[in-house]
Amino acid sequence: MNDQDKQPTALDLPMVDPLPEKTRKYFDICKEKLGLVPNVLRAHAFDIEKLDAFAGLYNTLMLADSGLSKLEREMIAVVVSSINRCWYCQVAHGAAVRDLSGDPALGEAMVMNWRAADLDARQTAMLGFAEKATRASAEITESDRAALRDAGFSDRDIWDIANVTGFFNMSNRVASATGMRPNPEYHAQAR
Repeated sequence: MNDQDKQPTALDLPMVDPLPEKTRKYFDICKEKLGLVPNVLRAHAFDIEKLDAFAGLYNTLMLADSGLSKLEREMIAVVVSSINRCWYCQVAHGAAVRDLSGDPALGEAMVMNWRAADLDARQTAMLGFAEKATRASAEITESDRAALRDAGFSDRDIWDIANVTGFFNMSNRVASATGMRPNPEYHAQAR
């Protein structure tokens, strides 16, 4: 049995078989665009309603129109996942940062220590906010939001930063608690 055939988590929750047509088409799109079906989607596919809810929220936060670029959203995912030590998300979203930035060193720095990365003032403000929201969200005050505004973010952007941060805090905890394994292909992407 190869790695792709193994369960994506430490739990015995096999995917629905056969997958509904809509889900199979979604997985085919993932294979076409990414070269794989992310294990996080395979993990949720034991319950199609849960998969659809997860994928819907992910796609809205990470792919829909926003004042944040796709790279910025992936950077938030990596910073949150690094703080939370979520192996799956560090590997998967580190690969996305490498790909979107065209800079393998940036992807590695983001996973290891985002403060060591060569970032501009806007990115630094955004990631500092995401870090504080991850470590101590109840301590966020108006001065934290004002710092984002001073860096050029709109209130809508701040909403998006907070939501992407919150989503990855939730998904990191689920991935870590269930022993979710990154797809092996992520390790070699965009290098």
